[in-house]
This record gives sequence, structure tokens and C-alpha cells, in this order.
Amino acid sequence: MNMNKGHLKSLSKDTKAVQNQHMMDFPIKVLQIGEGNFLRGFFDWMIYECNKQGHFLGSIAVTQPRPAGKGKIEELKRQDGLYTLMLRGFHQGEKVEHPEIISVFSKVIDPYDEWMEFLTLSENPALEFVVSNTTEAGIKYQPIPLEEGVPIESFPGKLTAFLYRRYLHFNGDAEKGLIMLPCELLERNGDSLKECVLKHGSDWDLPKPFMEWVDRDNLFLNSLVDRIVTGFPANESKKLFEAWGYKDTLLNTAEPYHLWAIEGEPSIDERLPLQKSGLNVRWVKDLVPYQMRKVRILNGSHTLMAPLGILSGLVEVKHAIDHPDFYRYLSMAIEEEIIPTLPFAHNEMMLYGKSVLERFMNPYVHHLLADISLNSISKFRVRLLPTLEEYYKAKGSLPDCIVRGFSGLIRFYKVYEVNGNYIGKSFTGKEYVVKDDIKTIEFFREQWLRYESGDISLLQLIEATLSNQYLWGKDLGYIKNLGNELCLKLEEMID
Repeated sequence: MNMNKGHLKSLSKDTKAVQNQHMMDFPIKVLQIGEGNFLRGFFDWMIYECNKQGHFLGSIAVTQPRPAGKGKIEELKRQDGLYTLMLRGFHQGEKVEHPEIISVFSKVIDPYDEWMEFLTLSENPALEFVVSNTTEAGIKYQPIPLEEGVPIESFPGKLTAFLYRRYLHFNGDAEKGLIMLPCELLERNGDSLKECVLKHGSDWDLPKPFMEWVDRDNLFLNSLVDRIVTGFPANESKKLFEAWGYKDTLLNTAEPYHLWAIEGEPSIDERLPLQKSGLNVRWVKDLVPYQMRKVRILNGSHTLMAPLGILSGLVEVKHAIDHPDFYRYLSMAIEEEIIPTLPFAHNEMMLYGKSVLERFMNPYVHHLLADISLNSISKFRVRLLPTLEEYYKAKGSLPDCIVRGFSGLIRFYKVYEVNGNYIGKSFTGKEYVVKDDIKTIEFFREQWLRYESGDISLLQLIEATLSNQYLWGKDLGYIKNLGNELCLKLEEMID
């Protein structure tokens, strides 16, 4: 029991609970551009696990991609690069709640105040990897000049200057190329980053041999990350700090589940021993199966449950999964409709489907259905419409759960305008806000007004919806009986 609850000291290398401070003395093998919750709850935890097992024996230099990250960088410096990560949720049916102090950062750099120190890091012979998470907008080309001593704000610009400094220092040594591992949620993120770097090199008239070195001796690997990192638990932090005997303003929380699929040779695991350390990391030839199963199963389930859940008066994903009818509905949709349309090993897809439902049960993740419902039409088009079409082509019949979700989607867009907002009403009359592009919302508002005034029937409303190529990119009228099935289900949802 800590008797000085009101005078807790901040986490630092002097904190009694720090077990593996020596790990920060390992040589710097990674430059990390991104100081936020995700990388600290995903990649940095992985490196810590590798080091604990004696496999990697490397540390990380961390820097922020934007000036706005200065506060967190300063906090990391104050806490000697240490922070606590708590994994909590369900894993293989067991409840997990495991806090651990992560010690992997040996250098913390603000590139806007310490630009030359940032560039000098490129001369480190032990450096092998660059890991980033700068949001999807971070991997974007922005024309910017290269000026001596002036920090570059964009991530690709920073990286280009960093690589050029390394190229010059090591005289273009092929062995000193780096492996880039972008974690941004962007398809072909490695390819996009490489394209930006080469564009900067061209704009800055950097030597052709450098450009060839970037292209030939550096790897820009496409990857897909999957873990919910929930960040700082503000409502519980005081109680946790008192139990632990120290304060940690960088406390981070994440679910136990994790997956990192990387389009690269399995031999890279010898240098970055993630698989060897028992982590759920896959070195693959093609990311498409991993992207497709995530979009169709995990994201598709979200889009199935959000409109229907809101109409039913539910607020969070967990509320839907705790509801017996909704749980059965989602399980059936995943197992009997979505998975059979995926061209991958059935058993592996079933295991992934079960893991998705388990993740939805996490009592520590408060994922609002209102947030998921943003732009629901375009989400349905990408996440669920392909399943509906492929199921129909394969079986000649319609997937009942997805058709029900489609009906709920149309009912969800039954809105009226109030002070520039578009408001719908649930089955019990509770109001909710629909957010989508104006053209989409106005189409549905007009159709529902025409229906309510008696100008069109419900079936005509549905037929107009299915034939709207702006919504779906095609006319869905070719799917036999879809209009009639939607009409039957929608009749049950209308007052």
C-alpha cells in the first residue's frame, strides 16, 4: 500500500517498478517517425517482446512527424523514454489485464528543434529500419524546398533528406540501405512512400546514383496493421497510479489481439525477429487476402451493425454484441454469408471471424455506433455489397442477413433537416444524426418525402435506390428479387 498517494512521482528510470531499463542501452536499430498511441501500443511493444526474449537486442530513436507532437516528445524525455502499456480484453476466451513498463526508446528527438541531431542519426551504422505512423495524410507528396539547416515538415520530405545524408556518409554503400515499414492505414503504403521519396529527390535535383541507391538498396514494404489501441484511460488513471505507486502521463491501453501482415521476404525475420518471438506477424507475398478479410469480415460487421443498432436504440459495439439477437445475427452473417464468398482457406477465415466477435466483446473498448455510421452508404458499397453480389452469383439466392442490413441502411437514411443537420428517428422515436455527403442524404430525404406524401410506393423507393449509380457505381436492378426482399424487410421497420 502506497502511503503517499497524493505525492506520486512520475515514471522514470529511477522508478522501482522498472525491470528492463538495460534494453534502452542496446544499439539504435530503428528510427520511428510517430510518437502516438498506436505505435507505442503496437510496434514498440513488439520490439520490447523481442528484446525480452533476447532476439532483437536493439533500441529505437523516436521522433514526431508534425510540430503538434512536441508535447508528447517532451513528456517522453521527462519520463526517460518509458511508458506503461496495459493490454486488456479477451484472448482465446480468457480475460486479459496486463500492465507492463515498456523500455525501448534510447533516443527521443524533436526534429524541429533538433534537426541536425535528427540528420546525424542517419550516420549510425547499426540503423536498419524506419517505422512510421503519420496518418494516411502523412504519406502525401507536398512540394517543399531543401534548405541547409531548415527542418522539413512533411514525413516523406524528412525521410528523403535523412536517406540522402546516409547515402553521402556511407558513400552509397549498398549494405547501408534501410527497410521502411510504414504502418499508415493506406493501401500499398510502402509503394506510396517510395514514390514520394523519389519525387522529392527529383525535385531537389539529387544525384542520379542516390536515386538508384534508394530504388535498389532500400526496401519500402507494404504492410497492414490491426490492433485497437485505446490510449490513455482518463477515468481510471488516478486509481491505477495509486495501485502502481507512480504517475504516467503516457499510459497507453490496447486490446490483446494484434496482426501485422508485411509484404516482404520471410528472411527479414532474421533481422527483425517478430515471428521468431511468437508475435502474430506474417511475411507474405500478397497483402490482398489480409486486406480483403479485414474489410469484408471486421469492417463489414461494423457496417452491418451500426445502422440497425442505432435504429434499435444501441450506442456502442459492445451493446450490440451483448444483445443475444444481434450476436446471433452477426455470427450468422459472418459464418454463413461473408466467409463462404471469400476465396481463402475456410478454417482460417472462421478463426478470424471468431476473433472479430471476441474483439467486439472487449469491455474496455467504447466504440460508438454513431462513429461507425459515418458515410454508411460508401462503406456498405465497399464492405458488404461485394459479398451480396458474390453470394448471389454463387448460389442464385440472396444472403438474408446482409439484405436485412441493407434494409436497415435504407431505413437509417429516412431523415429530415433541422438547422443544417439531418436527423433520423429510431424505432422508438429516439433522434440520431446522419452524416454523409449532401448528394447522398438529399437523395434519400427526397425519396422518403415522396413515399410519405403518397407519390411513390415503398417498392418504387427501393427501385430508385437500387438503380442509383451514384450510390453504388452500378445499377443493382440486375439482382433478381433484391427489391422485393428489401421491401418485405423494410415494411417491418416502418412505423
